[in-house]
Amino acid sequence: MIKKMLILFSALALLAMSEQLYPAKEYKITGRVLDEQGRPLIGASIFVTKTTIVTVTDVDGKFDLNTQDSCSTLEIAYTGFAVQQIQACAGQPLEVRLKVDNSSLQELVVTSKSTRRDSKHTYLPAPIISSMLRKPQMRSGTIQYNRKKVKTSHDDKEIESDEPSEPFNTENYGKIEENRFRRPQQEPLSTFSIDVDAASYSNLRRMIEEGQLPPPDAVRIEEMINYFDYDYPQPKGDVPFSITSEVAACPWEPKHRLVSIGLQGKAIPTADLPASNLVFLIDVSGSMESADKLPLLISSFKLLVNQLRANDKIAIVVYAGAAGVVLPPTSGNEKETIIQALNKLEAGGSTAGGAGIELAYKLAKENFIPKGNNRVILATDGDFNVGVSSEGALVRMIEEKRKSGIFLTVMGFGTGNYQDDKMQQLADKGNGNHAYIDNLSEARKVLVKEFGGTLFTIAKDVKLQLEFNPAKVAGYRLIGYENRLLANEDFKDDTKDAGELGSGHTVTALYEIIPVGVESKFLADVDELKYQRRADNNKAQNLGDILTVKFRYKAPDGDKSSLIEEVVYDRALPLERASDNFRWSAAVAEFGMLLHKSIYKGDASYSKCRLLADGARGKDEEGYRREMIKLLDLVGALDK
Repeated sequence: MIKKMLILFSALALLAMSEQLYPAKEYKITGRVLDEQGRPLIGASIFVTKTTIVTVTDVDGKFDLNTQDSCSTLEIAYTGFAVQQIQACAGQPLEVRLKVDNSSLQELVVTSKSTRRDSKHTYLPAPIISSMLRKPQMRSGTIQYNRKKVKTSHDDKEIESDEPSEPFNTENYGKIEENRFRRPQQEPLSTFSIDVDAASYSNLRRMIEEGQLPPPDAVRIEEMINYFDYDYPQPKGDVPFSITSEVAACPWEPKHRLVSIGLQGKAIPTADLPASNLVFLIDVSGSMESADKLPLLISSFKLLVNQLRANDKIAIVVYAGAAGVVLPPTSGNEKETIIQALNKLEAGGSTAGGAGIELAYKLAKENFIPKGNNRVILATDGDFNVGVSSEGALVRMIEEKRKSGIFLTVMGFGTGNYQDDKMQQLADKGNGNHAYIDNLSEARKVLVKEFGGTLFTIAKDVKLQLEFNPAKVAGYRLIGYENRLLANEDFKDDTKDAGELGSGHTVTALYEIIPVGVESKFLADVDELKYQRRADNNKAQNLGDILTVKFRYKAPDGDKSSLIEEVVYDRALPLERASDNFRWSAAVAEFGMLLHKSIYKGDASYSKCRLLADGARGKDEEGYRREMIKLLDLVGALDK
């Protein structure tokens, strides 16, 4: 008997060793998903049947996935197109052309219930179909849709009525007053808060893909720039971020200089991140019914659930006419339980956003993890209309809640009534960040690829203050950050709120500089000051620096700020010798100024901007930079 047991144990040990030495082979299946005209479908869902393996197509419609079988059955879905099943094998790249499902299109126009769902999957909306159905007339601040005759069915009878093809569109964007050039003799200091949000870029991308130019006030240039990663060095020592500065010629005004200030947050491996206490606060009101809202939200949050660890806790609060808890705090290893709770969500009713926020923060506080990541994740279109709903009242509520040490992430979904300005205000005042999710690929970027940066704060209340040398600088202008400007005295005031920096996040700020001796119509003629020190004093003239930049930041659980100071020198680099980081951020800024119709755009053009961007793509492993270049091609044709 003992001999048999020894033989059995030996066999088991050899089996275990063989699995370690010769793990199961993985096969890679690759392909491309197109429409019938050969245009790539971005964000199409590809499922391996009878498994949990899923992926989405990139900006070229391409995908790849790893399986343990050399051949598998794939199910390919894209809203507005017929679902297709196909046999695929490793080493044999696919080209799949999906056919338009006309019944699905009619359903999308009339009832906004185009999403087909089963127990496992939610099939997502197609940007290209949206462009066929919606032709909004855009204005700054709001968007209004054309009215037209539509046919609906009721009790099996067809009725024709003069209604909008979509609910009346009330998207709202705060007015942006561009930063102007300032003279250092009169205003030597420039102070602002960092901004890691990127919602503006994904939102305007959605509009361009729908065949429309975004309203100028939807274009926040700093959020466009900070949508992209930059290859800045990792910080050393105890400081949570590194600082990189660069000066070169300005692309749209060659006689001017462009100054880049880059921050790189310390990247912390997911396994080493502190435990999370997360509360999903989900809007399930009637306005969230359409396919690009609640169904996309559910699919997005499933991606996040797959990132959770056993020591993480998650709860789900929903709100419509009232607020309630649908999932009490649950361990991150109970993924099936969490996903089942998400699958049960349905939209309907009015929107009691204030009540939902109160309940979510209450639940987060009851389960607070000292030294952990305590955060409410609000997912909505921002259309609050019951109870505390005004922007001022909601902002004051969030300002009070942030004192509890609980951070806020705001994720926006949908079109038609998207309240961008309100959501941005909530994120800013809640020690958090703001993202706009227009497809599953963007959800993957925010919640998987940038998991640490989105959800884990490494430094809060990060402020910058620049002092310009008037002997070298005749004028300066901060590009973007209009809603992040601070009073100069706020820099040393630790009670003043500022932006947060997440694990691995990069932040870039650009200043356009007019050197002394260069004439400019943008510099106002101001009388020389009588009592101030003259700009041409010998000390200022002999310095090689054009500015000094100071940074203040706090630890995530701290109340007192730390100070860093750096000097920036002008080495007069030509643009072509600047780094990829510099030239790419300059190209994005130029793109933003063109979309915003900036009076400071100089000789900028979409063709010049594309050329600059194409030469600065760098590694671009995820294809985000290539995607922006395609947007430049699209918008160049639209903006004529």
